[in-house]
Amino acid sequence: MLRHETIEKNVILLAVLTLITVSIGGLVQIIPLFTIETTIERVEGVRPYSPLELAGRNIYIREGCYVCHSQMVRPFRDELERYGHYSLAAESMYDRPFQWGSKRTGPDLARVGGKYSNEWHYQHLIDPRSVVPESIMPPYAFLVRPLKFDDIEKHMRALQRLGVPYTDEMIANARADLVAQANPDADTTGLLARYPKAVVGDFDRNTRVVTEMDALIAYLQMLGTLVNFAEVTPQQLRQ
Repeated sequence: MLRHETIEKNVILLAVLTLITVSIGGLVQIIPLFTIETTIERVEGVRPYSPLELAGRNIYIREGCYVCHSQMVRPFRDELERYGHYSLAAESMYDRPFQWGSKRTGPDLARVGGKYSNEWHYQHLIDPRSVVPESIMPPYAFLVRPLKFDDIEKHMRALQRLGVPYTDEMIANARADLVAQANPDADTTGLLARYPKAVVGDFDRNTRVVTEMDALIAYLQMLGTLVNFAEVTPQQLRQ
């Protein structure tokens, strides 16, 4: 009792002991992370974003889409029935920042890829209420403007230094791949070899110019499409 009284009356001693206690608790949580290879399960199919998808993701973040749309399906029955397989950490392993969360004014978009056509996304972004009458989303018709991608190689190089497995070949072909993905008549052999399952198409009815609309729709169309969830088992996740 006297020792407790001594600690409680001595501000400096109390602060030092508090710091030591918090430090021990923090080390107990942090040190184990350095003793394992990775804290994220490896799942077949996950790849870095293609240049056009990466540009689209930047627009998604710039326009604040994450404020109303999460990208995290939680392991609850109602969410599984509405959206599909629950989200895996591996799906966001190359995201900086990730788009997880539970705040939803609009539906979760983790599994939106392939759910609607390119034309549907185009109409939805031009005039949301033309396809979803009850929507409160503002229109994004202004995205039908040329996409600025002069710095796409620098962006990919920066991500490469942060651990995203972009190869020098990917970076060297960044601009060509970006343009090819928005043109269904282009030679996309190299693009699809580097970025399997990349959706190629005329996203905004204009193949002459790559627009911000092209980039955003390309990004939306790949969400949730890379992993074959039928092959993901609890045993694989533990490995």
